[in-house]
Amino acid sequence: MTINSRGSCTAFRGRRVVWWFSAVLFLCVMTPLVSWSAVTLSPEMEKDLGQMLIVGFRGLSVDEASPVIQDIRKRNIGGVILFDYDVPAGSPVRNIASPVQVRALTEALQAAASTPLFIAVDQEGGKICRLKTRFGFPPTVSAEYLGGLDDPAASRRYAMAAAETLHEAGSNVNFAPVVDLNRNPTNPVIGMLERSYSADPAVVVRHAMVVIEALHSRRILLALKHFPGHGSSAADSHLGVVDVTRTWDPVELVPFERIIKSGACDMVMTAHIFNGNLDSRRPATLSAKTITGILREKLGYDGVVVSDDMQMGAIRSSYGLEAAIRMALAAGCDILVFANNSVFEEDIAERAVGIIRKLVADGTVTPEKIGHSLGRIKKLKERISPAP
Repeated sequence: MTINSRGSCTAFRGRRVVWWFSAVLFLCVMTPLVSWSAVTLSPEMEKDLGQMLIVGFRGLSVDEASPVIQDIRKRNIGGVILFDYDVPAGSPVRNIASPVQVRALTEALQAAASTPLFIAVDQEGGKICRLKTRFGFPPTVSAEYLGGLDDPAASRRYAMAAAETLHEAGSNVNFAPVVDLNRNPTNPVIGMLERSYSADPAVVVRHAMVVIEALHSRRILLALKHFPGHGSSAADSHLGVVDVTRTWDPVELVPFERIIKSGACDMVMTAHIFNGNLDSRRPATLSAKTITGILREKLGYDGVVVSDDMQMGAIRSSYGLEAAIRMALAAGCDILVFANNSVFEEDIAERAVGIIRKLVADGTVTPEKIGHSLGRIKKLKERISPAP
């Protein structure tokens, strides 16, 4: 049978269509397998997902039935944070009652952990001080007071006392010093609480370095806060979104930049502030432009980035838990803090680990990102203070 040229062309096109359809079908079948293999975590990484969390809890003591002990044993959480006052309950009883009690608590927590815990405290001095004199701890003074004196020797005395207090209590992380510039003295969360050393970055760096040296002398880690600078705000990010677009100035980066360049920075804590000039969509904690673009790439920081409390109003009121975790990890955070002291969610660690696992499984967060974060955390934990 003779086939004319048009018939040959038609037959060829038919074969080409069949080949193309078969190729597409093959890719559709194989793609889920390729994607799944690309997002599978190693058993070690799977076990260590909880290392990316620092969690608050209730109790002056713990036992095997305590929820926080279950989080340590079953979810391998990276650390805990201690408070003196329980805000959601309106109770003066939380984790701190006396030096002896706190030491027994921290020892019990560490004893339950297969990986050494970060045990964090906000021990800035002055009004932001968890280990207070009423519990039997030594007196402290505010950063503003020390900055006003501008006497490094005085700052060193108080810093050494604070470092010794933390060490004896069994804490190995101080969420301090505050390196925000006091650009707005009526700022309800920085200036009015006397948490800033000065509006002058040179003064801030001078006294922050004294604090850092004292903490390091007792093998206690520090976190500079609150990046990229909370000092110019006019509202409290504990309550809701704080916009500093019109008040923030690049000079607020100077203390972070200088201390990072000195090599003395262990962690940087992010601020839940919105700055439309840095990112027109997201607050700093959730902003890749701010954390990856400025902190990591511009300032050259490759250490641990820890979020401020993810349950604060600035995040909780505007984002769901999964969205907030997804954006914080994508932005460059390594550790997420759930202080459980704005709201109390006993199962927050279990939920957060489950969300991180889901984000990896569906390809939203890469194993490489998790691996980098876990690597930074592991390296930092090699430096935490053992029990004296």
